[in-house]
Amino acid sequence: QGQLVESGGGLVQAGGSLTLSCAASFLTFGSYAMGWFRQAPGKEREFVASISWSGGGTLYADSVKGRFTISRDNTKNTMYLQMNSLKPEDTAVYYCAAPSDQYATAQTMPERAAHWGQGTQVTVSS
Repeated sequence: QGQLVESGGGLVQAGGSLTLSCAASFLTFGSYAMGWFRQAPGKEREFVASISWSGGGTLYADSVKGRFTISRDNTKNTMYLQMNSLKPEDTAVYYCAAPSDQYATAQTMPERAAHWGQGTQVTVSS
């Protein structure tokens, strides 16, 4: 499947913004739906957002809807997560994920994530 590498995490005050990037090394990146997940200390990993292979379809968790925007640039093999109006409860390690096959969609990505990056820490201070 190749490698997924997240970047862009950091420390930000509540109300601030960050943009995460996920660089994929597999050549067929543009054929796969992709997703972002996060895991806060002491909690299970949870779905954040997903995007179809073309970028035309997206899905968001209710907790981030209206604040986060997922996008991708298939010419750069990169996916992004623009995070605005950040809250302390957004503090977590954020992971990008790819499915195991090209049949996953933005709608099915919450259950289809199979390959993970190493994660990037996002900390939102109050």
